[in-house]
Amino acid sequence: MKLSSIIAGLSAAVVAFQGVAYAARGQASLLRPPGAQSEQDFLSRCIKCGKCIEACPYLALSPARDDAGFAVGTPVIDARAQACRLCEDFPCVSACPTGALRDISARSEVRMGVAVIDEDVCIAFQGMRCEVCYRTCPLIDQAIHIDYRLREGDAIHSVFAPVIDEDACVGCGLCVERCVVDDPVVAIRIAPAAERAEQASG
Repeated sequence: MKLSSIIAGLSAAVVAFQGVAYAARGQASLLRPPGAQSEQDFLSRCIKCGKCIEACPYLALSPARDDAGFAVGTPVIDARAQACRLCEDFPCVSACPTGALRDISARSEVRMGVAVIDEDVCIAFQGMRCEVCYRTCPLIDQAIHIDYRLREGDAIHSVFAPVIDEDACVGCGLCVERCVVDDPVVAIRIAPAAERAEQASG
């Protein structure tokens, strides 16, 4: 057996071990590209080649930074800076050579995470009409809709409250990118799929 083959095999084993160890420590809260399965599966397959990052036409993918532990260098999305645009042909998935991103053919199949609204911060819940997250959603009236109702204790003013359908939301983050509130925090965030899985199992 050639030395290069042995080295390649050992490298793959190390990557797989790191993926399992990282996911097992409960630190898998990074927003992954479309086609990522469980965090453990993703990290066991991703070789940090950067091909998905290069393939993204919107520059939405970047390598995880040093504070990501074993996951440093793997592709992540900072939705506030540049959300996923859910390209119809999913070039990031097509570019992945290892199957770390796979099994996606339609937007509705993407499961990156779920949008979560902080009602204490969202101005719509304070009685101001906004609808930015609703209007920007690529799955408008599916993943997010507006609940029109009178403000509690106020017979004059209405609340135009955004409501997330957790079964339909794919976690692309466009609502996060476009949210008009950012002081002190954004009113909406994406709970990555891995984070939700940990919460469900915990």
